[in-house]
Amino acid sequence: MPADTQPYLHHLAAVVAAPLQAWSDPQGQIRGQGAQGVYLGVGRVLARCLLRVDGIEPQWISSQVRSAAVAEYVHSVRIPGGDADPVVWVVRTRTAEPGRLAESLSFKSGLSYPVRLAVQLELVADSSSVEQVMQGSAFSTGGVAPGGSRWHWRDADTTATLTADGAALEADGSLLLLHWSIELAPGDALELGWSLDLADTGAPWQAAGGVPLLTPATSGEPRLQRLMSTSMSDLNSLRLAAVRAPGDAFLAAGAPWHMTLFGRDSLIAARMLLPVNRDLAAGTLRALAARQGTRDDPETAEEPGKILHEVRRQFTQLPPVYYEYYGSMDATPLWVCLLHDTWRAGLPDAEVADLLPHLYAALGWLRDYGDADGDGFLEHPDWTGNGAAHHGWKETPEALRWHDGAPAKGPLVLPEIQAYAHEAALCGAALLEHFHGADQARPWLTFAAELKDRFHERFWCSDEFGPYPAMALDADKEPVDGIGSSIGHLLGTGLLDGDETAAVVGRLMHPSLFSGYGIRTLSTTNAAYWPLRTHGGAVWTHDTAWAVMGMLRSGFADEAALLASGLLNAAEGFGWRLPSMFSGHSTQEVWPPIPHPAATRPQAWAAASAVPIALALGGFNVLG
Repeated sequence: MPADTQPYLHHLAAVVAAPLQAWSDPQGQIRGQGAQGVYLGVGRVLARCLLRVDGIEPQWISSQVRSAAVAEYVHSVRIPGGDADPVVWVVRTRTAEPGRLAESLSFKSGLSYPVRLAVQLELVADSSSVEQVMQGSAFSTGGVAPGGSRWHWRDADTTATLTADGAALEADGSLLLLHWSIELAPGDALELGWSLDLADTGAPWQAAGGVPLLTPATSGEPRLQRLMSTSMSDLNSLRLAAVRAPGDAFLAAGAPWHMTLFGRDSLIAARMLLPVNRDLAAGTLRALAARQGTRDDPETAEEPGKILHEVRRQFTQLPPVYYEYYGSMDATPLWVCLLHDTWRAGLPDAEVADLLPHLYAALGWLRDYGDADGDGFLEHPDWTGNGAAHHGWKETPEALRWHDGAPAKGPLVLPEIQAYAHEAALCGAALLEHFHGADQARPWLTFAAELKDRFHERFWCSDEFGPYPAMALDADKEPVDGIGSSIGHLLGTGLLDGDETAAVVGRLMHPSLFSGYGIRTLSTTNAAYWPLRTHGGAVWTHDTAWAVMGMLRSGFADEAALLASGLLNAAEGFGWRLPSMFSGHSTQEVWPPIPHPAATRPQAWAAASAVPIALALGGFNVLG
């Protein structure tokens, strides 16, 4: 994908109720520019939705975000020869439901005489895929059926139905115009409404059933409750389930680009939320187990026992083909760790037992496939040249650098992958001992111990501030001496000894990494550092929250609280909706934090970060 054509998102407004989302300008108008539009799953259904009154756009006054799924846009309707004050207004309330977008248009007049208004809503149908929009492609208008109120936006599996009581409908191909003529008496109020019902019977996902995530009550720092409320609303807007298993809820990675199952993202978010919700973790485990790899396929990176990276849509084909891509090294060990933690949190043994065959397969992948070259570390050689640059969470080519800024050449051995694998071996051993005896556990204890020894011998660098883990081992197995946030993922995994843990915590808290709001992905001392480089200086919310969790597990509560306070301050600057990432500028340089224009929101692991933040700040007790 040409990265320089990806639309920016930071200035847009959205309402989301997975699998539906609607993106507009900050004033509520959907103009078809960039990412703006109404989507269901992986397709954009409307590219434009413009409100006009008497032939002109009403003047925006205020936007009110009620939840992830509801927003209000307050506009003034200027009356020629009327009062200079905004005494005639329209409040446009947009509501997202899993298969419906609805708007109410509430007009109210403070004039002393009646006024007639011609209200028009301009809609343009679309059939672009999310991938095409993400690549900056111009929207391709969809064909609207005769009559205009019902059409297929992509194929026979997709149906859009427009309803607008009291409106006259004018249809011309992809252009739809709704007209109302209203009269407002003095002091009168009048409400119009329209809705668009969407269905895609060929999609693999649907809105999840069951009980949504509840907002836990917090104590102490009063701002925590605002963050928690917003975050839980965001998370509920991302709940999906497979059509074939509607009870197994998981979190889509995020809006607008990743409204699908992502192994890494869904697992990390579920693990962060485990102290307050166990059902989501169980659903995530089962949803991923159902798609666990069973064969060797270099094109999709599938291997027996491997947990998938994401479910993708091949948008060049019609009807679209959904396929499973396994290009990540971390989803498999993270699945094992989540299974263990969910069991410890009270998942019944019978439910765990159902997943034990998948546990054996996942551990088998660690042993038989994770170490492609036999050096004792997990790494990914890109056999096809078509996959992600790196199969860790920092996937961009510029992510991993030497201290002088030069990019490291792969295949790379990533430290966080070794940490996940070490913890997974210990977690797997605990599960196997409980269910099948110590003999089954023993090989995995040995696996973990040997990996820890190798890491200690090969991965450490040193500079004027002391020792630290390398950013990676390069293709020649040399330690890459750049330093970034990923070392925080080693904490609490058992991979480090006491002195090594203290060294990592100390380095994370150094001003070259800790901006005051969060941990930068790349140190300011690196020649390639730039505060808005996605993996080369920006702060990722979940990345810092993961370090908070590791510090809490390692006994560094004061440092964890300081990081959590930084994220809470950042959240306030973003209106309590934490984005996936933001700039690496320090608290001494900027307030509020500078948004990264490509950051997604709502985003699962960013919103889930509210729980580690609250834990570190003593906001609530974990569930037993």
